[in-house]
Amino acid sequence: MALLKTVDLGVAFGGLKALSGLDLELEAGELVGLIGPNGAGKTTVFNLLTGEFAPSQGEILFDGRRLGHLKPHQVNRLGIARTFQNIRLFRGLTVVENVEVALHARMAPGFLATLFRLPAWYEREAAVEARALELLELMGLRPYARQLARNLPYGLQRRLEIARALASRPKLLLLDEPAAGMNPQESRALMELIRAIRERFQLTILLIEHDMSVVMGVCERIVVLDHGVEIARGTPEEIRRNPRVIEAYLGEEASADAS
Repeated sequence: MALLKTVDLGVAFGGLKALSGLDLELEAGELVGLIGPNGAGKTTVFNLLTGEFAPSQGEILFDGRRLGHLKPHQVNRLGIARTFQNIRLFRGLTVVENVEVALHARMAPGFLATLFRLPAWYEREAAVEARALELLELMGLRPYARQLARNLPYGLQRRLEIARALASRPKLLLLDEPAAGMNPQESRALMELIRAIRERFQLTILLIEHDMSVVMGVCERIVVLDHGVEIARGTPEEIRRNPRVIEAYLGEEASADAS
């Protein structure tokens, strides 16, 4: 059984169809790319999967459960976490505190323990900090743990957002433009990081990305959208050579890569 399955999924806003008839399946452990030109509906898919939008048609099945009209926090508790195209950190908190915020939601000791600072509260706080520092170490952020998040370089802020998503212990991780604003060296390092966290956490990953070197380098399958409709799916090599994809999105860059 697929971990994630959408059936005839679609959504419209004021009569305008942003997404129509998407049938998507992700098996546990897959790393799949979702690409397309601006306005193709990619982020709309993420917003539907995470409960930001309610579908106008079709259904979403995750781990055998219908998501339908669940709220974002309910979807997250079921095991779906995401990052955003525009980074959404708590910029006034430290790096480690940003990760601790996500961990606290998973490790509540109870009202009385918190109110009276019982031993369970102190144990929880120690466990939260230890786990946060462990995630920061994995992401190469441990030296910056006590710095304010807003002071991190842009590429490291991207890494921090991924660390915070991992703190919620997801089964499915949705990455929205994780290489945006990165130079080629940073993008290559990000590719290695994505591979590493998938193996380490046994994750399924759905990736939106405009950097074709990242998409073609890490994804096993790719789904292509254009104007809210799927126009192609296949392996990176199949997508690279698909005439509809070249026309809709990849253009000269694809022709250069394929030559």
